[in-house]
Amino acid sequence: MYHYDEYDHALVKDRVAQFRRQVERRLSGDLTEEQFRPLRLMNGLYLQLHAYMLRVAIPYGTLDSRQLRKLAYIARRYDKGYGHFTTRQNLQYNWPKLEETPDILAELAEVEMHAIQTSGNCIRNTTSDQYAGAAADEIEDPRIWCEIVRQWSTLHPEFSFLPRKFKVAITGSENDRAAVRVHDIGLIMKHGDGEGAGEAGEVGFEVIVGGGLGRTPFLGKTIRPFLAKEDLLSYLEAILRTYNMLGRRDNKYKARIKVTLHETGAEEFARLVEEEWAEIKESSLKLPKPEMDRIAAHFVPPEFRALESRATAEEERAAGDPAFASWVRNNIVEHKASGYAIANISLKPVGLPPGDATSEQMDLVADLADEYSFGEIRVTHTQNLVLPHVERSRLPELYDRLLAAGLATANVGLLSDIICCPGLDYCTLASARSIPISTQISERFADQGRLDLVGQMQIKISGCINACGHHHVGHIGILGVDRKGEEHYQIQLGGSASEDASLGKILGRGFSADQVVDVVEQLVDVYVELREGDERFIDTYRRVGQAPFKEKVYGTA
Repeated sequence: MYHYDEYDHALVKDRVAQFRRQVERRLSGDLTEEQFRPLRLMNGLYLQLHAYMLRVAIPYGTLDSRQLRKLAYIARRYDKGYGHFTTRQNLQYNWPKLEETPDILAELAEVEMHAIQTSGNCIRNTTSDQYAGAAADEIEDPRIWCEIVRQWSTLHPEFSFLPRKFKVAITGSENDRAAVRVHDIGLIMKHGDGEGAGEAGEVGFEVIVGGGLGRTPFLGKTIRPFLAKEDLLSYLEAILRTYNMLGRRDNKYKARIKVTLHETGAEEFARLVEEEWAEIKESSLKLPKPEMDRIAAHFVPPEFRALESRATAEEERAAGDPAFASWVRNNIVEHKASGYAIANISLKPVGLPPGDATSEQMDLVADLADEYSFGEIRVTHTQNLVLPHVERSRLPELYDRLLAAGLATANVGLLSDIICCPGLDYCTLASARSIPISTQISERFADQGRLDLVGQMQIKISGCINACGHHHVGHIGILGVDRKGEEHYQIQLGGSASEDASLGKILGRGFSADQVVDVVEQLVDVYVELREGDERFIDTYRRVGQAPFKEKVYGTA
């Protein structure tokens, strides 16, 4: 993973000192809360319903054990003993004291972490595939390019005050685990075809622009089928310049690039980008190979041992232990190195808020990373953790350690692996609670046999139209709304954030909080009855349409 150089260290140290003075001025009354607001947002500090919230950047979702231990220590020392992992592969502390936030930033700086650009109208944390550098289906490790984007975009003078926040995601596989089509810019690494889209075998990027959720959801559109590696920064610069020029500043709800692209038209927007790019393509933004190699050197894979692809200990344990077999089936992913596996750690135990981890659990995962995974941990955009490089023969002992800590829930990718925003329990923008709905669904479907029977399904819940819970792209999406002072919930079906990306469609009228879990169960029952073979929920829905689901829930199609 990348390690700070002298410039990184100096930048973060100076920012901590600057923010410390700003907090002192706020506490002394020299700054009002309104004056302090833009200053704290530049450092990832929000004011929520009950307290301040600090959002910590985890670039492209990669951590080492030292950093995770520091996050655990901060949770214990400065918060209420836990942290919340987010859909942007970040970590949030929900209860820091304002006077202690500079100390938290100083603690983070000790382990090469910060909260810069985790909020505000700027380029946010660049996200990526949580299996980067380990996945068997990967073309190339996308974290190299995420780091290049991070260095280019951090405190970029032209893009520090954009019309609105701006999000970038990069994946190194055609199997999209980074949700690139719902980002302002999504990049998919691919091989050139030798027929106009790069040289045959050359690795470059498909460039997708204008995706995003919220009150006006859009899927991104491809504006360039193939972009050479050395042109990455100049082309991103051209996109940002075009957006900065065209993006609306009179209405924040229409200021995202997705609306700009929609109003301008994808073809015209692409033409303007190409026109801008022609002016800067051969500038200092062209990436020299030595610089690409320098960054790539930080992401050299660990020295894997030569191992047999099968592990007798794993097979024997699975044959006699159904719970372990379910965990392997659901939480373990094929690794590119023979004899190794990618181990997902679910942060979705039955009846608890999705994405939360206690300081004790974080410490344990850090220990397990050292013992089993070369000290590496990943954070997923679905609010789970990953140990990316585990020997298959050691999976039984890893499972036992996780089981003892309440971290062996075997539900990754299943119905109870729910994405959920903090909702009205924390957020000032929320219209309804989302966490109780999530926990009730997980309790209703707690039986492992039933989970395995239902199979792959994505439920995503947002507490308001801002869609922090990605409800638009859930197989079943749930949106909390305020209806005459009461919490109400809309259901959407048919969304996906993967390579088959689609936006869900509203099923019909909404439901009260005490009805929504029953409705989810009815939808699941229809799917199980109608599916053919190994169809996922989304496949069955696309084949049969909304009518049978609507009829089950409302009594009429």
